Amino acid sequence: MRDLENTTLTSKEEAARQYIFIEKAKEYVAKKEQEMGRKLTFCVQTFGCQMNARDSEKLVGILEQVGYVEVEDEHADFVIYNTCTVRENANNKVYGRLGYLSNYKKKNPHMMIALCGCMMQEPTVVETIRKKYKFVNLVFGTHNIYKFAELLCNTLESDSQIIDIWEDTDKIVEDLPIKRKFSFKSGVNIMFGCNNFCSYCIVPYVRGRERSRQPQDIIREIENLVADGVCEIMLLGQNVNSYGKNLENPMTFAELLREINKIEGLKRIRFMTSHPKDLSDELIYAMRDCEKVCRHMHLPLQSGSSRILKEMNRHYDKEQYLAIVDKLRKEIPDIALTTDIIVGFPGETEEDFLETLDVVQRVEYDSAFTFIYSKRTGTPAAAMENQVPEAEVKCHFDRLLREVQEISTKKSMALEGKTMPVLVEEMNEHDASLVTGRLDNNSVVHFPGTEDMIGNIYQVKLEECKGFYYIGKVVDHE
Repeated sequence: MRDLENTTLTSKEEAARQYIFIEKAKEYVAKKEQEMGRKLTFCVQTFGCQMNARDSEKLVGILEQVGYVEVEDEHADFVIYNTCTVRENANNKVYGRLGYLSNYKKKNPHMMIALCGCMMQEPTVVETIRKKYKFVNLVFGTHNIYKFAELLCNTLESDSQIIDIWEDTDKIVEDLPIKRKFSFKSGVNIMFGCNNFCSYCIVPYVRGRERSRQPQDIIREIENLVADGVCEIMLLGQNVNSYGKNLENPMTFAELLREINKIEGLKRIRFMTSHPKDLSDELIYAMRDCEKVCRHMHLPLQSGSSRILKEMNRHYDKEQYLAIVDKLRKEIPDIALTTDIIVGFPGETEEDFLETLDVVQRVEYDSAFTFIYSKRTGTPAAAMENQVPEAEVKCHFDRLLREVQEISTKKSMALEGKTMPVLVEEMNEHDASLVTGRLDNNSVVHFPGTEDMIGNIYQVKLEECKGFYYIGKVVDHE
């Protein structure tokens, strides 16, 4: 692995440099097209979080600019897996897919394969790729994604495997091509990396230290997106609540929210993920005051046991978490709360698990993502001796899931019959007469509609709750 790239180029100079490689790659692709008598195709498969999805949009933007045409399956001339490594099964999924790609490549010798993302920041993974998957052409990580055009040129010029992994970076390169998946909504990175080092989590090791984008760059990007038809943005960061601390002129996340709320034409603001230890009263007041900020907070609990939270290095306890929830509910009574919970962390007892159940029952989450603890090599928790037996973990997981689902159903039923604004996102996958959209609280609604409604907000009566979604009908167009 490589340390910080030793370069004196500014971010603007680096962006200009990458555009030179884009032009160069165009020539290579055009030449290859002539040889093969057809357009070259690509497929980008994304594993993991919204940060990865946003990174993939950057890869797609460059590939389309140099002349590749996107296809949906992996029978393509260039396949990229943008990987996740939060849980072990994410790694196994990628290794499994590589087996299929090996056969595809035998049938299409011109095919190129690239691996990038969080999984590639693990030295053991890179060594495995180097030894067992020699047919992979290019391997790069999370810190040098802005160099993709340059790495693409290097790959097109070389017959050998190219591996370019950095251990960290302090650079944020703006204004490179990007191809949004949706015309009406977009993710916007406000910061990168994480400084929290929760004992079970590998993210700080693969995403590096926290670095925030300049507020003026974020505002400019959102203004451009709105001018291009975007009405909803999702502010992205591993811990958005700690935004701005490392800026030369520090700015809080609450202050940033208030500035974004002023942007004309923008209708909805979402964000994730929030760490409870950094959730300030100032942020709660900003959410209350800013009419464009969705009344939805994803606030990971992970465990309801103060003892386990300390072992997890979460920097809050059960009572502090519940106090935050009380403040949120007091200032924003209609707020929807969702969470992440890990079952089976090393040393978790029945008593610890009951503490988690107690929080779930007291908070009454609108929904929760529940996970069985996954041992990640290189994290402190992986070295803990008191790993919980699998049968016990499974029992706790099933009990938690039942509780979460019962509460979620009850919360959903409370909205039945109400009329609420819904942003139409797509045609319904199963019924061509319906469109599918989301409430402010992120719940899904299906109702009669047509394709031209996509990207618009409608007042919809929620006529029937189906557990995790609603069936409705339009009452009015905003």
